[in-house]
Amino acid sequence: MNVSIFQTAGQLITGSGSVAKVGEEVAKLGGKKVLIITDKIIRETGLVNKVIEPLQEQSILVDIIDDVIPEPPFEILEEMASKISGKGYDVFVGVGGGSALDVTKLLAVMMTNTEDVRDMVGIDNIKNPGLPFILIPTTSGTGSEVTYNAIFTDNRDKVKKGIVSTYLLPNIAIVDAELTLTVPPAVTAATGMDALVHAVESYTAIRANELTDGIALQAIKLISRSLRTAVHNGRDLKAREDMAMGSLLAGISLGNAGVGAVHALAYPLGGKFKVPHGVANSLLLPYVMKYNVVANLEKFSEVAKAMGENVEGLSTRDAAELAVHAMARLSQDVGIPESIKDVGVSAEDIPALAEEASKIDRLLSNNPRTLTVKDIEKIYQEAYGEVREALEV
Repeated sequence: MNVSIFQTAGQLITGSGSVAKVGEEVAKLGGKKVLIITDKIIRETGLVNKVIEPLQEQSILVDIIDDVIPEPPFEILEEMASKISGKGYDVFVGVGGGSALDVTKLLAVMMTNTEDVRDMVGIDNIKNPGLPFILIPTTSGTGSEVTYNAIFTDNRDKVKKGIVSTYLLPNIAIVDAELTLTVPPAVTAATGMDALVHAVESYTAIRANELTDGIALQAIKLISRSLRTAVHNGRDLKAREDMAMGSLLAGISLGNAGVGAVHALAYPLGGKFKVPHGVANSLLLPYVMKYNVVANLEKFSEVAKAMGENVEGLSTRDAAELAVHAMARLSQDVGIPESIKDVGVSAEDIPALAEEASKIDRLLSNNPRTLTVKDIEKIYQEAYGEVREALEV
């Protein structure tokens, strides 16, 4: 077994109703004045009140900032940091989807580091640990509550950029499926498929190991059996609980084994065409799987089994290819766009997208199969065509 390091949030609190423990946990961290970081939509839903009440029961002062926007640019971080600096907050609590959680991570370290946030881009470029912070997801998808990276849009060159540091792991993550019951179907689909991307990519990644393999496979199983129900019958608590746990497990696996080409190809779609991260990942997953499948037939056959496909009597190759078709079918069933044409990409854009994606070596080097620029172009071209044609194997 190769040497590996396993890291996740300092403490995980899970289960329906678990958000009620946030007050106790902030008190244990010595929190007296807390800032809740969220977006306007989450605040309007009233979900933030489920966080405020337990904090007030502990006589903790609470403020809220709801300036987070989807796919946040660095400028939003800078504006928010300016607003809250010097206010005496001792604990941050992030509430929302991946954007809110990623913003919380960075604001926590921006309070204790003086360098420009753009200088933090890359791996281990944050000098000092930040303020204590707790992350509470309200969607089941990003896994940001247990990963030590955060993704932002750089408006200067119109690409997504990642900041990676163990200082971005929260002191506590609270995952409560009840907070996801009102998530709209389209968001449930995109975030749920995003979690499935995390599980599949981390399971088949170069850096995968026996510990992450078991976690990733369980995530694939939970998400595959429950995503359709969560999308089409969002009040089904059992489906929501499966999705919350599947997303959490996928995030843990992602945080330790990493991801690969799906994310690398998705970043230019987000940066140049403003495609939401979950949608871009979900759209590209079957096409990248089709390309990767021959690099590890055994693992992709296990993906098919975890998705509930009947592989009895099939060869390893046929079972592996079945995983590709099963993924395309699931994506269609929950309403993910079937082509990059649907998100504004033209055929003329593909060479530039491929060139941009080919530069993301941090992710491509972890992909189970090597990709050239021409390989990336071909995947984009297939994703530009009709799903049923492109996914014939």
